[in-house]
Amino acid sequence: MLSDTLEVPTLDNLWNYLSHFYDKVTPVLKDQFFFEDLAGIYSEGEITRLFAVCVRYAATDGLKRLPKGKYLCVNCTEESREEMLRKLIQTARTEYGVDPVFTVQLIVISGILQWNYELQVCVEQ
Repeated sequence: MLSDTLEVPTLDNLWNYLSHFYDKVTPVLKDQFFFEDLAGIYSEGEITRLFAVCVRYAATDGLKRLPKGKYLCVNCTEESREEMLRKLIQTARTEYGVDPVFTVQLIVISGILQWNYELQVCVEQ
C-alpha cells in the first residue's frame, strides 16, 4: 500500500510506521488487512512514496500490485543509494534492453536508528 503523504524515510515516520497505513484503511475493512513489518520506497515517473507490504488485504485506494518476474537487486547504504540506483537502471538498459518503469527500495534495518537499502528494478515480467 502506497502512502499518500510519506516520501522519504525518517526516524519519525519509521517509528510506529505501520499505524500510518492502518489509519488509511476504513474501519469496516481494517480486519481484512495485515501488513508485513517492512518499509520501502516506490518510485514511478515523478512520484515517490513510502509503502508497506500487505500480506492480507481487500480492494481499496492506495494498493499497488507489483508484477511477478525477474528483478535486478543490489544492497547499498544511504550514502551510495542514488549512485547505485543509477547503476542498476543503467544495467537494466544495457544488459536487458529494459527501461524500468518503476523502482523499489526496501529499507533494511541495520542497527539501532540505522538502515540500509535493497534496490530493485524489474527486467522481465
